[in-house]
Amino acid sequence: MTTASSEQPVRYGDADKAERPLGRSIMRGMLNRCPHCGSGKLFRAFLKPVDHCAACGEAMHHHRSDDLPPYLVILVLGHVVVGGYMMTDMIWPLPLWLTLAIWAPITVLSALVSIQPIKGGVIGLQWALRLHGFGDQNDDHDD
Repeated sequence: MTTASSEQPVRYGDADKAERPLGRSIMRGMLNRCPHCGSGKLFRAFLKPVDHCAACGEAMHHHRSDDLPPYLVILVLGHVVVGGYMMTDMIWPLPLWLTLAIWAPITVLSALVSIQPIKGGVIGLQWALRLHGFGDQNDDHDD
């Protein structure tokens, strides 16, 4: 690494890369917007992202969110639902059938409501960090 006159380290290939703020990119993804421009839609179906942004043309087809969004939904909702169940059970002990009748729909609906914003946030995270093709590098490996 070399240093520029302002004592900031200059890395190879960094000069032509535009800044991609992490928080802004994740929030745009969570709001179902393109992490690049913030105006185009990110999803064409419930969990199917668009191939390219209609507003700026940014390619989205190569994202690889895989299992992270469902894992995050399970992690977050597991803590919230179990905590909510335990707190209400201490105040109002209910029969098991009634507990399941109340908490099972809450869990399923919460998961369905939160999976798309979380997946959008993961796509925004990958875009901001230039992962899996978002940084103009080739991720194909011939192992």
